Amino acid sequence: MDQSPLGEAEARALADAIEQVSRVESPELASKLVNQALQRGPRQPLVLNAAAGYMMRAGRPRDARELFERASAIDAGSKVLWLNLANACRALGDAESETAALDRALAIEPRYVVALLQKGQLAEQRGQSRAAVTLYEAALDSMASGAPAPQQAARAIDHARDVVAASRRELEGLLEQEAATVRERHAGADLSRYQACRDLYLRKRPVYYSQPKQVLFPYLPALEFFGREYFPWLGTLEAATDEIAAEARGVLASDGVGFKPYVDFPPGAPIDQWAPLNHSMDWSVYPLWHDGTPIAAHLTKCPRTAAVLAQLPLCEIPGYAPGAFFSVLKPRTRLPPHTGTTNTRSIVHLPLVVPDGCTFRVGTAVRTWQKGQAWVFDDTIEHEAHNDSDQLRIILIFDIWNPLLTAAERDLVSALTVGIGRHYGEDAPVLGSR
Repeated sequence: MDQSPLGEAEARALADAIEQVSRVESPELASKLVNQALQRGPRQPLVLNAAAGYMMRAGRPRDARELFERASAIDAGSKVLWLNLANACRALGDAESETAALDRALAIEPRYVVALLQKGQLAEQRGQSRAAVTLYEAALDSMASGAPAPQQAARAIDHARDVVAASRRELEGLLEQEAATVRERHAGADLSRYQACRDLYLRKRPVYYSQPKQVLFPYLPALEFFGREYFPWLGTLEAATDEIAAEARGVLASDGVGFKPYVDFPPGAPIDQWAPLNHSMDWSVYPLWHDGTPIAAHLTKCPRTAAVLAQLPLCEIPGYAPGAFFSVLKPRTRLPPHTGTTNTRSIVHLPLVVPDGCTFRVGTAVRTWQKGQAWVFDDTIEHEAHNDSDQLRIILIFDIWNPLLTAAERDLVSALTVGIGRHYGEDAPVLGSR
């Protein structure tokens, strides 16, 4: 039992002593001193961690695991303790517990490079090659954004780079096959912009502009709002505003369970500026189409909206697009600056319920909502929305192709997106979401 409560300074001194004696004293004396330290501080995570480290070096991973488990139970917010527990589980061959411990570490710090690398190694060992690539890419991307990596991880980092490079070479070959028939169909067309798009995704060339979350299609003008001349059908959409607004209000009143938070990140995902809105109904959506799939039950409740959407040139990529939904922003809610997934598609907004005090910014262009006046914008340019009123703001949002893509480029981007999905399977990047 503790003789008296240990302060942090004494606990750190004990931990340092364990580290020192375990390296310079005989195993018998070191074990005795470690046991004495544990008797003095049996509930001090610093002491427990140091003692567990000694057990690992002494070839006693089972004892180390028990001590790491005790330490992490006391200080569950320490990513280091969870990583150390994962290492003890690895030494015991317990991959399931190792994964669980790594997940706890990544829930604390999603860009924890050594945990991402270790989880990637586990995926490789299990034959989950696509998941391993995704994890290795996350580790490398985290390092590129400034996350630290210890020097002893250099070999694991080199391995991650090799695995990712090999995957990209394999993916490049698959994408060439995927696009071959499309290229033949568009023989003679200028495909240079598509080629640059593909090479950017494969990271064969750097990105110098725009901020998409996934696929950048280069050489497209960075237009904040597109001119109406590109969209002769906008009048058809706007003419149905009152009917569409009535249906939006109707489902809001009668089908509340159909609405869900737009921001819905799982544990362990980097949420950055979205933390205040994660899982929040302050910004909710009622999906009509999701990742290219119509939500039949919702469309049935909104027949006029469904009929209008059916007349419009939506962006269609099997399994990914279009998306269409009613977007509801509660009073006094602000969406932080953010960017979308890819500039190959554009976003249409039809304002349905827009009280005074609702504004929208794309790049440097700020606009005030007007009911029934639709606009189309490039959401890979930083944008944000404010509802500073005391009422709900409701708009209809859906995807269309960027109007400056050629028919050949649209077909090739569709093949690119489907090819990426086929390559990664269940671990594919979410290319269809914002």
